[in-house]
Amino acid sequence: MTIALSDLADLAATAEREIAAAADEAALDALRVRYVGRREGEITKALKTLPSLPADQRPAFGAAANAARERIEAALERRGADLREAALARDIAGGAVDLTLPPRRVRVGRYHPISRTIREITRIFAGMGFEAIEGPEVEWDYYNFEALNIPPGHPARDKFSTLWVNAEGTMEVALAATGSGRTIVDAGRKQPMLLRTHTSPMQIRVMEQRRPPVRVVVPGRCYRFEATDATHESVFFQYEGLAIDEQLSMADLKGVLYSFARQLFGGERRVRFRPDYFPFTEPSAEIAFDCFVCEGSGTTDAGRCATCGGSGWIEAAGCGMVHPEALRRVGYDPAKVQGFAFGGGVERLAMLLTGTPDIRLFHQNDLRYLESL
Repeated sequence: MTIALSDLADLAATAEREIAAAADEAALDALRVRYVGRREGEITKALKTLPSLPADQRPAFGAAANAARERIEAALERRGADLREAALARDIAGGAVDLTLPPRRVRVGRYHPISRTIREITRIFAGMGFEAIEGPEVEWDYYNFEALNIPPGHPARDKFSTLWVNAEGTMEVALAATGSGRTIVDAGRKQPMLLRTHTSPMQIRVMEQRRPPVRVVVPGRCYRFEATDATHESVFFQYEGLAIDEQLSMADLKGVLYSFARQLFGGERRVRFRPDYFPFTEPSAEIAFDCFVCEGSGTTDAGRCATCGGSGWIEAAGCGMVHPEALRRVGYDPAKVQGFAFGGGVERLAMLLTGTPDIRLFHQNDLRYLESL
């Protein structure tokens, strides 16, 4: 049935009376569908007749229909608010809502101590010009060992307690110098895969893709199949640093690490810097901090300190100058550029920062302890 222009105001008035008399939300929804429903509502049907009207009548009819819609929708909103308020009043009167109860405590999340330490590490190194990047946790043998001067059968592999992935794949890219340019070598070669034992593979990946100067820090998760104790876990986090430029030396490396230690711990911790061995750096060193549990003495009231193993020191990072063979492998000329690298355990630093005596406490998901840090 076609609705005349003069009927639209009467339709809106009728709808307002019925809406005001709606007893509940269900009756109100039925009236909403009847009058302003998108398919069969009375106003919708009226608007559908617009194309059949003479052109001079359409503006007035459309305006009247829209005005009627606004009146009906306003009435629906008013009645809905009244019904909701009445329902709340009934609930309160009937005891369904006890306004005297205290509100539920909202648990505010926080960073895990390891995540917090990673953010602090990257913040400090960012201030010294190091870009934070990430790398894959499932890695090729080439990047984890071979490119870092640890070929198959090298005794240095024994110390890494590697977790191998039961799969082989075709390594897509490994770059090397050929004259003045670089070309793909070992293309199509079958490579074993593993869970990375350290973050050092990113040294090679970064140098393959970038030309000096390079300054990056790489935090990430690593894996080793070894027994756990107060300072070791089979799944742990490391941070890796790499700097490549002209005329870099051990003095630059030591300066960067000492600056990092001062910014992270202030002047309270003692720092030890001494020679060490790593296959992919030459010369190599380690940096350690005095044990916070025994204060560097190696003993506690219970006897030998379990946190530092009685040494009085907690190793924080291995470091050294990037080996010339690692530079040549990615097309760098060791006669023109040098670099230093360092890598250490994030949990070791988190232990020092929080006074946690056992690394395993970070991974036991005891919220009582984690929230106390």
